[in-house]
Amino acid sequence: MDIKEILFPMGVAFLFALLAGPLLIPVLRRMKFGQQIRKEGPQGHQKKAGTPTMGGVIILLALAVATLRFADKNTELVILLVATLGYGLVGFLDDYIKIVFKRSLGLNAKQKLLGQLLVSGVVCYLLYDIGHSTDLSVPLTDWSIPLGWLYYPFVIIMMLGMSNAVNFTDGLDGLLSGTSAVAFGAYIIIAMKVHDPESAILAAAMVGAVLGFLVFNAHPAKVFMGDTGSLGIGGGLAAVAILTKAELLILIIGGVFVFELLSVVIQVASFKTRGKRVFKMSPIHHHFELSGWSEWRVVITFWAVGLLLAGLGLYINEVF
Repeated sequence: MDIKEILFPMGVAFLFALLAGPLLIPVLRRMKFGQQIRKEGPQGHQKKAGTPTMGGVIILLALAVATLRFADKNTELVILLVATLGYGLVGFLDDYIKIVFKRSLGLNAKQKLLGQLLVSGVVCYLLYDIGHSTDLSVPLTDWSIPLGWLYYPFVIIMMLGMSNAVNFTDGLDGLLSGTSAVAFGAYIIIAMKVHDPESAILAAAMVGAVLGFLVFNAHPAKVFMGDTGSLGIGGGLAAVAILTKAELLILIIGGVFVFELLSVVIQVASFKTRGKRVFKMSPIHHHFELSGWSEWRVVITFWAVGLLLAGLGLYINEVF
């Protein structure tokens, strides 16, 4: 692929998000689509109550416009868009219920899981339809595990895990926008290496979209992406990793998201089994906030860690 084939969708998505922000944010504010803040969260976050949310619509629209303009229309593109927009739709419904009923929780756990499973099931069917390889490459080795039909449950678990891990990361101004741009940037390089233009173009469009959104989402945020954005980003990242056959590498490239998810699992498990908390609050970015770090310091640090992990993932992919 030519570098221009990457820069064009990235630039179009960035400009679309940049232009859409000033148009959509006032609409969200007039419709009173404001964020509900959990009372048990850091007290400094209470002042963010009422900030327009569901800004993920900007990201997903920018992504769709740029991807459809520059990518070939084939089944691989359908898989990428189903994963990204499908998970984004589940997040949209969750956000909408939160806003309409003025509560911090939208869809209940079973409803959200059902929506995610439906989208993942469609992705699995389409992967089977195109004869996608069910072998799983193991990073740091030359091994490849032939999973056969077990590959499809693996895909479902991977999509569920990554989308929720990304969702947990969206807790501070600009945190997810920056870390997701880094992760998708790494997968652009991987997709180009394996000659997967659809994944490369969608990843490039996502980088442009989240960076354009970051203009409005950086501290102090004028808009939040909500579950509309975070679930869509997570679904898209998992789909790109699957199509480029770098499934397990996402644990390294998306290491920040994995750490966020693990911090929640550890916190819940520790409290239920020992009655004690390991962290001051989970996800782990809140732990650092409550330890005295400024919000911006936490965000910059996590961006830097994400960049280092993405570089490590690319090194491993290149060497092995």
